[in-house]
Amino acid sequence: MRRPIIIGIVGDSAAGKTTLTQGIAQVLGEDDVTIICTDDYHRYDRVQRAELGISALHPDCNYLDIIEQHLSLLRDGQAILKPIYNHSTGKFDPPEYIKPNKYVIVEGLLGYSTRQMQGNYDVKVYLAPPESLRQTWKVRRDTRKRGYTEEQVLEQLRRRESDSEAFIRPQRQWADVIVTFYPPNEESEQNNLLLNVRLILRPTIPHPHFSAILSADGNHLGSAIRLELDRDMGKPVDVLEIDGHATVEQVRELEKMLCNEVPYLGQFCSLEGNQDIGKVIGTTGETLQSYPLALTQLLITYYMLKASHLE
Repeated sequence: MRRPIIIGIVGDSAAGKTTLTQGIAQVLGEDDVTIICTDDYHRYDRVQRAELGISALHPDCNYLDIIEQHLSLLRDGQAILKPIYNHSTGKFDPPEYIKPNKYVIVEGLLGYSTRQMQGNYDVKVYLAPPESLRQTWKVRRDTRKRGYTEEQVLEQLRRRESDSEAFIRPQRQWADVIVTFYPPNEESEQNNLLLNVRLILRPTIPHPHFSAILSADGNHLGSAIRLELDRDMGKPVDVLEIDGHATVEQVRELEKMLCNEVPYLGQFCSLEGNQDIGKVIGTTGETLQSYPLALTQLLITYYMLKASHLE
């Protein structure tokens, strides 16, 4: 058997990691995907962290050595006994026995924080939404799902800022792909469906050939989907931008480019036929579809299948 393909999805608290992870698992088929959350490797529970005055973002609050060990075991196709941190209670549940499936998605706060961790991934993704949007998402999530008040969440954000700056954001430098969902204007910040996405594609892994977007005849996909050359951290990168207002015709054209490049990707590629791709929960609880999210999920699926094909 081939070893599992491992992708990392790292970002600050409430940056959208779980939404992206679950969407990719639905696209690939949940029976073929193992999801590991590095939050489970906290060293202290919620009460202990408060007593010690340490945040969950700090490396000293996490068993990084066990994460390293477990990533190496998973890459070799071996099972692990994974701890479980319960975000509802703030305590630890009994550990679970995990066997890696064909694909392993590792999401969390500190997944790229050591060189040994970095070396175990086939693809490394970093989520970097604007801080104002992340704050909105964190308040919404923690008040609705984790029992906090808005004032408690805002105070937690204030206290964690130094750790975010010191330990979370520096991991961006190790990513192959940097994903930034952002509102086109301030008025639309509350609406997930109107979010644009900006994807920085570093030359550390093979990327799709988006030549049609940069064709001599102009961008026939329209202004809603753009590919530009830029520099990131002083190095050349491609930047793909997809607007929340992109039409279904434009989205399917870009989708076709991806699906023609990698064997077996076509089975995931019909936005019309695959009802799981790009789904988000609206502010009133309804399930709706975001094309920027759908194409981001499909692009990451492309990287995972490409890595599997090259292995």
